[in-house]
Amino acid sequence: MSPTVGALLCQGGAALRAAGIEDARAEARRLLAHALPATPEALLRDRHAPVAPEAEARFRALLSRRAAREPLAFITGRAGFWTLDLEVSPDTLIPRADSETLIEAALAARPDRGAVRRILDLGTGTGALLLAALAEYPAAFGVGVDRSAAAAALAARNAARNGLAGRAAFLVGDWAGALSGRFDLVLANPPYIPAGEIPGLMPEVARHEPASALSGGPDGLAAYRAILPALPALLEEAGFAVLEVGIGQAEAVESLGRGAGLAPAGRRNDLGGVARAVMFRRPRNFPVGGPAHRG
Repeated sequence: MSPTVGALLCQGGAALRAAGIEDARAEARRLLAHALPATPEALLRDRHAPVAPEAEARFRALLSRRAAREPLAFITGRAGFWTLDLEVSPDTLIPRADSETLIEAALAARPDRGAVRRILDLGTGTGALLLAALAEYPAAFGVGVDRSAAAAALAARNAARNGLAGRAAFLVGDWAGALSGRFDLVLANPPYIPAGEIPGLMPEVARHEPASALSGGPDGLAAYRAILPALPALLEEAGFAVLEVGIGQAEAVESLGRGAGLAPAGRRNDLGGVARAVMFRRPRNFPVGGPAHRG
Protein backbone atom coordinates (compact mmCIF):
# COMPACT_ATOMS: atom_id res chain seq x y z
CA MET A 1 0.00 0.00 0.00
CA SER A 2 1.36 3.42 -0.96
CA PRO A 3 2.22 5.80 1.88
CA THR A 4 0.21 8.99 2.18
CA VAL A 5 1.46 12.52 1.85
CA GLY A 6 1.02 12.99 5.59
CA ALA A 7 3.00 9.86 6.46
CA LEU A 8 5.91 10.85 4.25
CA LEU A 9 5.93 14.36 5.68
CA CYS A 10 6.13 12.95 9.20
CA GLN A 11 8.95 10.60 8.24
CA GLY A 12 10.79 13.28 6.32
CA GLY A 13 10.49 15.83 9.11
CA ALA A 14 11.84 13.32 11.63
CA ALA A 15 14.80 12.45 9.38
CA LEU A 16 15.73 16.07 8.86
CA ARG A 17 15.39 16.92 12.55
CA ALA A 18 17.75 14.06 13.34
CA ALA A 19 20.22 15.55 10.83
CA GLY A 20 20.14 18.92 12.61
CA ILE A 21 17.92 20.78 10.14
CA GLU A 22 16.21 23.61 11.98
CA ASP A 23 12.96 23.97 10.01
CA ALA A 24 12.69 20.26 9.29
CA ARG A 25 8.95 19.90 8.66
CA ALA A 26 8.76 22.85 6.26
CA GLU A 27 11.80 21.62 4.33
CA ALA A 28 10.37 18.10 4.12
CA ARG A 29 7.22 19.61 2.65
CA ARG A 30 9.22 21.51 0.02
CA LEU A 31 11.18 18.38 -0.89
CA LEU A 32 8.04 16.29 -1.28
CA ALA A 33 6.44 19.04 -3.35
CA HIS A 34 9.51 19.00 -5.59
CA ALA A 35 9.42 15.22 -5.92
CA LEU A 36 5.74 14.91 -6.87
CA PRO A 37 5.69 17.73 -8.26
CA ALA A 38 3.10 19.84 -6.48
CA THR A 39 2.95 23.01 -4.46
CA PRO A 40 3.68 22.93 -0.73
CA GLU A 41 0.23 24.42 -0.16
CA ALA A 42 -1.42 21.59 -2.07
CA LEU A 43 0.28 19.04 0.18
CA LEU A 44 -1.36 20.58 3.23
CA ARG A 45 -4.76 20.08 1.60
CA ASP A 46 -4.04 16.53 0.42
CA ARG A 47 -2.45 14.92 3.44
CA HIS A 48 -4.40 11.66 2.94
CA ALA A 49 -3.56 11.29 -0.74
CA PRO A 50 -1.40 8.27 -1.63
CA VAL A 51 2.06 8.85 -3.09
CA ALA A 52 3.11 6.72 -6.06
CA PRO A 53 6.23 4.54 -5.61
CA GLU A 54 8.24 6.53 -8.16
CA ALA A 55 7.52 9.82 -6.37
CA GLU A 56 8.26 8.25 -3.01
CA ALA A 57 11.66 7.07 -4.29
CA ARG A 58 12.42 10.56 -5.60
CA PHE A 59 11.46 12.05 -2.26
CA ARG A 60 13.64 9.68 -0.26
CA ALA A 61 16.62 10.41 -2.53
CA LEU A 62 16.12 14.16 -2.07
CA LEU A 63 15.70 13.64 1.66
CA SER A 64 19.04 11.83 1.85
CA ARG A 65 20.78 14.70 0.08
CA ARG A 66 19.30 17.27 2.47
CA ALA A 67 20.11 15.13 5.52
CA ALA A 68 23.73 15.18 4.30
CA ARG A 69 23.44 19.00 4.56
CA GLU A 70 23.31 19.81 0.87
CA PRO A 71 21.48 23.17 0.66
CA LEU A 72 17.78 22.93 -0.10
CA ALA A 73 18.10 25.51 -2.87
CA PHE A 74 20.74 23.44 -4.67
CA ILE A 75 18.51 20.36 -4.43
CA THR A 76 15.45 22.11 -5.87
CA GLY A 77 17.48 24.39 -8.17
CA ARG A 78 15.45 27.42 -7.15
CA ALA A 79 15.47 30.28 -4.67
CA GLY A 80 13.31 33.32 -4.10
CA PHE A 81 14.79 36.80 -3.77
CA TRP A 82 12.85 40.08 -3.53
CA THR A 83 10.07 39.59 -6.11
CA LEU A 84 12.09 37.13 -8.21
CA ASP A 85 12.13 33.39 -8.82
CA LEU A 86 15.75 32.45 -9.47
CA GLU A 87 17.60 29.43 -10.76
CA VAL A 88 20.52 28.57 -8.49
CA SER A 89 23.49 26.23 -8.82
CA PRO A 90 26.73 25.41 -6.97
CA ASP A 91 28.47 27.91 -9.29
CA THR A 92 27.13 30.80 -7.18
CA LEU A 93 26.10 31.72 -3.68
CA ILE A 94 22.47 31.14 -2.79
CA PRO A 95 20.69 34.53 -2.57
CA ARG A 96 19.87 35.39 1.02
CA ALA A 97 17.22 37.58 2.59
CA ASP A 98 19.92 39.70 4.26
CA SER A 99 21.02 40.87 0.80
CA GLU A 100 17.57 42.34 0.16
CA THR A 101 18.75 45.10 2.54
CA LEU A 102 20.82 46.45 -0.38
CA ILE A 103 17.69 46.88 -2.50
CA GLU A 104 15.93 48.64 0.38
CA ALA A 105 18.95 50.92 0.79
CA ALA A 106 19.05 51.69 -2.93
CA LEU A 107 15.36 52.58 -3.00
CA ALA A 108 15.81 54.87 -0.01
CA ALA A 109 18.83 56.57 -1.59
CA ARG A 110 17.31 56.84 -5.08
CA PRO A 111 13.51 56.99 -4.68
CA ASP A 112 13.25 58.72 -8.07
CA ARG A 113 12.59 55.45 -9.87
CA GLY A 114 12.27 56.93 -13.33
CA ALA A 115 15.59 58.78 -13.08
CA VAL A 116 17.82 55.73 -12.53
CA ARG A 117 18.93 54.69 -16.01
CA ARG A 118 22.14 52.64 -15.58
CA ILE A 119 22.81 50.05 -12.89
CA LEU A 120 25.98 48.02 -12.31
CA ASP A 121 26.25 44.85 -10.22
CA LEU A 122 29.80 43.75 -9.39
CA GLY A 123 30.10 40.04 -8.62
CA THR A 124 26.59 39.39 -9.89
CA GLY A 125 26.36 35.65 -9.12
CA THR A 126 22.76 34.62 -9.80
CA GLY A 127 21.97 38.17 -10.89
CA ALA A 128 19.74 38.60 -7.83
CA LEU A 129 20.72 42.15 -6.91
CA LEU A 130 20.77 43.50 -10.44
CA LEU A 131 17.48 41.91 -11.44
CA ALA A 132 15.74 43.02 -8.24
CA ALA A 133 16.93 46.58 -8.87
CA LEU A 134 15.78 46.47 -12.50
CA ALA A 135 12.35 45.30 -11.32
CA GLU A 136 12.13 48.45 -9.18
CA TYR A 137 13.66 50.92 -11.65
CA PRO A 138 11.67 50.44 -14.85
CA ALA A 139 13.68 52.89 -16.99
CA ALA A 140 17.04 51.31 -16.17
CA PHE A 141 19.40 49.04 -18.07
CA GLY A 142 21.76 46.91 -16.02
CA VAL A 143 25.20 45.35 -16.37
CA GLY A 144 26.26 42.42 -14.22
CA VAL A 145 29.91 41.37 -13.96
CA ASP A 146 31.27 38.12 -12.57
CA ARG A 147 34.66 36.45 -12.92
CA SER A 148 32.88 33.09 -13.30
CA ALA A 149 31.56 32.39 -16.81
CA ALA A 150 29.14 29.83 -15.35
CA ALA A 151 27.76 32.46 -12.96
CA ALA A 152 27.35 35.04 -15.74
CA ALA A 153 25.47 32.47 -17.85
CA LEU A 154 23.24 31.60 -14.90
CA ALA A 155 22.47 35.27 -14.30
CA ALA A 156 21.51 35.67 -17.96
CA ARG A 157 19.10 32.74 -17.66
CA ASN A 158 17.59 34.35 -14.58
CA ALA A 159 17.10 37.60 -16.47
CA ALA A 160 15.15 35.70 -19.12
CA ARG A 161 13.26 33.72 -16.46
CA ASN A 162 12.02 36.97 -14.91
CA GLY A 163 11.27 38.85 -18.13
CA LEU A 164 14.27 41.16 -17.86
CA ALA A 165 16.58 39.81 -20.58
CA GLY A 166 16.09 42.88 -22.76
CA ARG A 167 17.27 45.20 -20.00
CA ALA A 168 20.36 43.38 -18.76
CA ALA A 169 23.78 42.31 -20.02
CA PHE A 170 26.22 40.04 -18.22
CA LEU A 171 29.98 40.14 -18.62
CA VAL A 172 32.85 37.95 -17.46
CA GLY A 173 35.47 40.10 -15.80
CA ASP A 174 37.44 40.93 -12.68
CA TRP A 175 35.33 43.44 -10.76
CA ALA A 176 35.34 46.80 -12.58
CA GLY A 177 38.59 46.31 -14.48
CA ALA A 178 37.12 46.20 -18.00
CA LEU A 179 34.37 48.79 -17.53
CA SER A 180 33.95 52.33 -18.77
CA GLY A 181 31.00 54.66 -18.48
CA ARG A 182 29.05 55.90 -15.48
CA PHE A 183 26.20 54.44 -13.48
CA ASP A 184 23.39 55.86 -11.36
CA LEU A 185 23.55 52.88 -9.01
CA VAL A 186 26.33 50.39 -8.29
CA LEU A 187 25.59 47.28 -6.24
CA ALA A 188 28.01 44.70 -4.90
CA ASN A 189 27.89 41.73 -2.56
CA PRO A 190 31.57 40.77 -2.56
CA PRO A 191 33.10 37.88 -0.62
CA TYR A 192 33.71 39.13 2.92
CA ILE A 193 34.27 36.13 5.19
CA PRO A 194 37.83 35.88 6.55
CA ALA A 195 39.37 32.83 4.92
CA GLY A 196 40.23 31.19 8.22
CA GLU A 197 36.60 31.24 9.34
CA ILE A 198 35.13 29.38 6.36
CA PRO A 199 35.76 25.81 7.69
CA GLY A 200 33.75 26.68 10.80
CA LEU A 201 30.65 27.80 8.90
CA MET A 202 27.52 25.66 8.76
CA PRO A 203 28.02 22.61 6.51
CA GLU A 204 25.63 23.87 3.84
CA VAL A 205 27.92 26.83 3.27
CA ALA A 206 31.39 25.46 3.98
CA ARG A 207 30.95 22.26 1.96
CA HIS A 208 28.70 23.33 -0.89
CA GLU A 209 28.86 27.03 -1.76
CA PRO A 210 31.82 28.23 -3.85
CA ALA A 211 34.78 29.27 -1.71
CA SER A 212 35.71 31.97 -4.24
CA ALA A 213 32.40 33.71 -3.50
CA LEU A 214 32.89 33.45 0.26
CA SER A 215 36.52 34.20 1.04
CA GLY A 216 37.48 37.82 1.54
CA GLY A 217 41.12 37.03 2.24
CA PRO A 218 42.79 36.99 5.65
CA ASP A 219 40.73 39.88 7.09
CA GLY A 220 37.63 39.61 4.89
CA LEU A 221 38.27 42.96 3.19
CA ALA A 222 40.31 42.01 0.12
CA ALA A 223 37.46 42.48 -2.36
CA TYR A 224 36.63 45.94 -1.01
CA ARG A 225 40.23 47.01 -1.57
CA ALA A 226 39.79 46.03 -5.22
CA ILE A 227 36.33 47.51 -5.75
CA LEU A 228 36.29 50.82 -3.88
CA PRO A 229 39.09 52.64 -5.79
CA ALA A 230 37.18 52.09 -9.06
CA LEU A 231 33.89 53.52 -7.83
CA PRO A 232 34.52 57.30 -8.04
CA ALA A 233 35.01 57.03 -11.80
CA LEU A 234 32.03 54.71 -12.26
CA LEU A 235 29.43 56.79 -10.43
CA GLU A 236 27.32 59.51 -11.98
CA GLU A 237 27.31 62.83 -10.15
CA ALA A 238 24.16 61.88 -8.21
CA GLY A 239 24.98 58.19 -8.18
CA PHE A 240 25.15 55.85 -5.20
CA ALA A 241 27.10 52.69 -4.52
CA VAL A 242 25.59 50.16 -2.11
CA LEU A 243 27.84 47.37 -0.83
CA GLU A 244 26.99 44.43 1.40
CA VAL A 245 29.25 43.92 4.41
CA GLY A 246 29.65 41.26 7.06
CA ILE A 247 29.04 41.58 10.78
CA GLY A 248 31.22 44.31 12.25
CA GLN A 249 32.75 45.36 8.93
CA ALA A 250 30.83 48.57 8.20
CA GLU A 251 33.31 50.95 9.82
CA ALA A 252 36.33 49.34 8.15
CA VAL A 253 34.67 49.41 4.73
CA GLU A 254 33.68 53.07 5.18
CA SER A 255 37.30 53.85 6.07
CA LEU A 256 38.50 52.09 2.92
CA GLY A 257 35.94 54.05 0.92
CA ARG A 258 37.17 57.36 2.29
CA GLY A 259 40.70 56.36 1.43
CA ALA A 260 39.52 55.72 -2.15
CA GLY A 261 38.02 59.21 -2.35
CA LEU A 262 34.40 58.22 -1.79
CA ALA A 263 31.94 59.97 0.49
CA PRO A 264 30.18 57.59 2.92
CA ALA A 265 26.41 58.08 2.62
CA GLY A 266 24.96 55.96 5.41
CA ARG A 267 24.27 52.40 6.45
CA ARG A 268 21.20 50.20 6.55
CA ASN A 269 20.57 47.36 8.97
CA ASP A 270 19.15 43.98 8.06
CA LEU A 271 16.22 42.43 9.94
CA GLY A 272 18.63 41.11 12.56
CA GLY A 273 19.90 44.60 13.35
CA VAL A 274 23.27 44.07 11.63
CA ALA A 275 24.68 46.94 9.55
CA ARG A 276 24.47 45.05 6.25
CA ALA A 277 24.51 47.75 3.57
CA VAL A 278 27.09 50.55 3.36
CA MET A 279 26.43 53.39 0.93
CA PHE A 280 28.81 55.77 -0.83
CA ARG A 281 28.55 58.76 -3.12
CA ARG A 282 31.08 60.12 -5.55
CA PRO A 283 33.07 63.00 -4.04
CA ARG A 284 31.84 66.41 -5.18
CA ASN A 285 35.21 67.50 -6.53
CA PHE A 286 35.60 64.45 -8.78
CA PRO A 287 35.76 65.49 -12.48
CA VAL A 288 32.50 64.96 -14.33
CA GLY A 289 34.00 64.50 -17.79
CA GLY A 290 36.52 62.04 -19.11
CA PRO A 291 36.60 58.27 -19.25
CA ALA A 292 35.75 56.09 -16.29
CA HIS A 293 38.33 54.00 -14.51
CA ARG A 294 39.96 51.16 -16.38
CA GLY A 295 41.77 48.55 -14.29
